Amino acid sequence: MLEYGLMAPTMFAGLICFLLIGFPAAFSLSALGLFFGALAIHTGYFGPEFLQALPYRTFGIMSNDLLLAIPFFTFLGAVLERSGLAEDLLEGAGQLFGPFPGGLAFAVILVGAVLGAVTGTVAASVIAMGMISLPVMLKYGYDMRVGTGVIAASGTIAQVIPPSLVLIILADQLGVSVGDMYLGAIGPSMLQVGAFLLFILALAIFRPQLVPALPVEARTLHGWALVAKVAWGMVPSLVLIFLVLGTIFLGLATPTEAGAMGAVGAILLSVLHRRFSKTLVWQAMQTTARITSMVVFILIGATVFSLVFQGVNGGRWIEHMLSSLPGGRTGFLLFVMVFVFFLAFFLDFFEICFIVVPMLLPTAHALDINMVWFGLLLCVNIQTSFMHPPFGFALFYLRGIAPKEVKSRDIYWGSIPWICLQLIVVFTLVFWPESVTYWLGEHVQMDESAVEHELDSLSIPGGDDLGAPDLDFGPPSLDLGSPPNQ
Repeated sequence: MLEYGLMAPTMFAGLICFLLIGFPAAFSLSALGLFFGALAIHTGYFGPEFLQALPYRTFGIMSNDLLLAIPFFTFLGAVLERSGLAEDLLEGAGQLFGPFPGGLAFAVILVGAVLGAVTGTVAASVIAMGMISLPVMLKYGYDMRVGTGVIAASGTIAQVIPPSLVLIILADQLGVSVGDMYLGAIGPSMLQVGAFLLFILALAIFRPQLVPALPVEARTLHGWALVAKVAWGMVPSLVLIFLVLGTIFLGLATPTEAGAMGAVGAILLSVLHRRFSKTLVWQAMQTTARITSMVVFILIGATVFSLVFQGVNGGRWIEHMLSSLPGGRTGFLLFVMVFVFFLAFFLDFFEICFIVVPMLLPTAHALDINMVWFGLLLCVNIQTSFMHPPFGFALFYLRGIAPKEVKSRDIYWGSIPWICLQLIVVFTLVFWPESVTYWLGEHVQMDESAVEHELDSLSIPGGDDLGAPDLDFGPPSLDLGSPPNQ
């Protein structure tokens, strides 16, 4: 620590203290960055000209086309939350699986996966499924903790299944394409849905009284009526999934363009269900503006903090500390997974992506870790932040719409088995990287030494007389203003 000075550890400790006290992350980051920037100039860590990079980084954030996908996907989820799609899916799936023990829970998990592939937002999935499925589960004898747990956990699937907002943000931070992050997420998504389904199957076999089948009088659809109901719910979903994901995987659209098409598709779907109104659009716009503003402010604050943190050798301090862990790459990954898991008790996924991930990148690059694999590990781990008692957002969403007879302690206790399942998926990914890399296919590998040789051989007229200061702003992966790799 003394090799790199005390400024970086003090700066990091100050950030943790501010966040634990409860100050807003965006303003804490900016205040700490500016304060320690002034202190670093005063103590001689760097000169005032070092902070000239700050306006350019901020402008780079505002001009990043990839971040436009965030308001599009947020608006898409907000509209679908009120469009009636979840109701159709849950009613059809519930009638299809209802005759079997655990059938309603199976329906919730599968519908959660479909909604995740359509909306990419946790709030829309949890609220819609909680309002529709939880009263039915309680009415027909489901254990309260099992019912609340399966709804909250199924809603968080949206964080891993494309077009997840977390995957978009992680792709931007890690410097990889969103398309690769989406392809890499196929394996973890299937692992997670499979783990959830197996858990309910085990309950249905060994503890069927916790997840009873629907009684005969509750099965109102049969034969072709049931087929039509399921098809009516699935076809619009499949069309939206193709608009959003199919166009990205086929190379027909960027994530931003696909999000725009998905937003238009969500509006058309609300018209189809006769729920389109000025109120619906206004509420969706309010939600979108609030979330997008929060993301941009946190990102700007993180840029201020990371620039100064690199200037006081924070990147080298963290790289030295993490690269000396026992176990090499596996030891580093296990430490990071445990560290992020506990941070997620106090920070949401935006804060972890913008604050913590840039600090981990130098060590990950030094250990030659596949960035898509690393990003998916972080994504599945960050997903648990929505389930952590007592601050998990999925638990808050469910508490807000749950019937009065559902106690908060039941929601909290009900989340524990599902957090364990998510952690099992995390450690499976750590020791089985092929579950991510298999879906990426063959990629053309760039010979970096050849590229550097070609760059060194280039001669820029007048380049020696430009008078530009020779500033080291840290690794390129930490430059949040760099053009996105789409």
